[in-house]
Amino acid sequence: MRYQISGKQIDIGEALQIHVKEELGASVQKYAERPTDALVVFSKSGHEFVCEATVHLSTGMTASAKAHNNEIYGAFDDCNEKMEKQLRRYKRRLKDHHKDRVEPVEFLGASSYILQSQTEAEAEEPETLQPMIIAEMQTNIATLSVGEAVMQMELSGAPVLVFRKEGKDGLNVVYRRDDGNIGWIDP
Repeated sequence: MRYQISGKQIDIGEALQIHVKEELGASVQKYAERPTDALVVFSKSGHEFVCEATVHLSTGMTASAKAHNNEIYGAFDDCNEKMEKQLRRYKRRLKDHHKDRVEPVEFLGASSYILQSQTEAEAEEPETLQPMIIAEMQTNIATLSVGEAVMQMELSGAPVLVFRKEGKDGLNVVYRRDDGNIGWIDP
């Protein structure tokens, strides 16, 4: 597994990098057969250290976790614990489905935009109805079953996931509802 361990405006030492590789490697190997790479970023927010970890699996799934702590090692340990919990749930769900994915997840390219939010003054009387685009990026839309899409949404911690349903051409959406349930839009 490839590791990318970095700090945002903080210096991380060799000892922390070795600790991350050993602990995260052990956690991921326990629950994921072929992880491809891991990205771990440390930063500081006020008096707390923040650790964000993302692990890409060979099946196309992505697991991510984030934790805060007063100590940098504690932040990583909390983050690693969350990651391990997510991967354990992922593996349990795969076993529950009694179906292993033979082929890797297929991806379709798409554009992703970040639109500028309106201030209160602009919300009352906008100059134009066209929103201002702040960022434009390329993203991938995976071909998944509904269960895999829900699992991917929960693993990534996202409130919504756009995907292509296996065997169909249109786009589908799963999202977390206000009542805590999961909604699915199938056009």
